[in-house]
Amino acid sequence: MNATDLLILNFEEVRRRSTKVWRAIPEDKLDWKPDNKAFTCREMIRHVIEGEFLYHQILIQRGSSALSALPNPYDTKPFTSIEEELAFAKPYRDEFLAFVKELDKDDLESIRIDRSDVGYVRTLGDMLLRIAYHESVHTGQLLDYMRTMGIERPNIWD
Repeated sequence: MNATDLLILNFEEVRRRSTKVWRAIPEDKLDWKPDNKAFTCREMIRHVIEGEFLYHQILIQRGSSALSALPNPYDTKPFTSIEEELAFAKPYRDEFLAFVKELDKDDLESIRIDRSDVGYVRTLGDMLLRIAYHESVHTGQLLDYMRTMGIERPNIWD
């Protein structure tokens, strides 16, 4: 197994576990949030899915400047349900994973992604790991939301 195979496995496992959590949130709880400064469940799920699309654009263009004139398909797309959100995101997810599959070991170390607008420049490999970590952190937050709401949490450690 090479480095990109491991990255793909990690992205697929993170999303599989996230999806288990997302699908376990009752529809009538999607607008719950722990305080007025937090995301709702619905907003957090959208943030993760949209974030992957935006990160992909940043990777393609090698930096945050990619976002300055980017048409964002999520800007006009209302969130209706988890399944609809996943279906809408699927072609963008497929493009992102195809991008990762085409990378080689040297790309992971030599390509730099300029996010100096938010305080850093990192290698492509580092950025890919950050993207998966971002989703994982929000999945953990949603599990905490579910605990606080008193609803059953799925076992993501299968």
